[in-house]
Amino acid sequence: MIDPAVDPIGGTTAEAEALDAYSSLVVSVAKQLTPSVASLRLTAGGGRRGSGSGVSVTPDGYLLTSAHVVDGFKAGRAEFIDGSDLAFEVIGSDPLSDLAVIRVRGEVAPAVLGDADRLQVGQLVVAIGNPMGYGGSVTAGVVSGLHRSLSTRQGSASRIVENVIQTDAALNPGNSGGALADGRARLIGINTAVAGMGLGLAVPINATTLKILGSLLQSGRVRRGYLGVAGGRRPLPRALARVLDREAGVEILEVVAGSPAERAGLHVGDIILDLDGRPIQGAGDLQRLMVDEIIGRDLPARIIRGGEYLNLTLTPAELPAR
Repeated sequence: MIDPAVDPIGGTTAEAEALDAYSSLVVSVAKQLTPSVASLRLTAGGGRRGSGSGVSVTPDGYLLTSAHVVDGFKAGRAEFIDGSDLAFEVIGSDPLSDLAVIRVRGEVAPAVLGDADRLQVGQLVVAIGNPMGYGGSVTAGVVSGLHRSLSTRQGSASRIVENVIQTDAALNPGNSGGALADGRARLIGINTAVAGMGLGLAVPINATTLKILGSLLQSGRVRRGYLGVAGGRRPLPRALARVLDREAGVEILEVVAGSPAERAGLHVGDIILDLDGRPIQGAGDLQRLMVDEIIGRDLPARIIRGGEYLNLTLTPAELPAR
């Protein structure tokens, strides 16, 4: 006689029901979001080809994808799960966030945007994309880690993308630009990199990303401030840390010739404590201030040089396009 509390293929009925609930959730997310995800095919002169994924974010044809997917391309075709195959053009690209916007001619089903800042480690996520050319592929996993960082580069400029999502949902070449969704089918990330076996990374959908998206939709590019320095976190002496109520500043390791930093009188070895009245304890603090609103503004800076306080005025320029 079979115990009703035991599943015939092994395990308890409760375990089988839990598995069904998990499967049902993944299926629900896939049904809701897959129509918004496109398989991208790109072509350029000389027979150069590329592929990736994209996610529609507006009903009038705008899709979000990865900047490295469209790098060097101006147009291509987007195929959706319903079989529609639409031409698209690249509207704008921001390599320093690894995000880009393309537009197809026609109406599409937009994804519902979520907020990656609300994610928790262990939370279910579903990845949908075009790995190895297999459009509409779905994988599931969990948020393995939060607040990861991803280094990006545009010409001589580099930037750290912050709050990157780490997941064990299987990602493969072609998944880049595809969707990472939560259990309610809300888009919370754009898959960007496979960092190793069982280790995928996604650029988060949050307030910072939405601002970048808005700039790309409006002008096709993202304006950023530029000082022309390279630096790193420098712990402060204990006595000074107590006085300032902070642990570190940013030590200048390089000053680019002819840059705003050089014109302001910054030297290698200086430690920046404050900029525009805001504490600077790491390179990320400095980076977050380099938004378009500060371009051309005179910003007061407090630094330490040779054990003495100095007050300088920095005027960021616009980060030049590559």
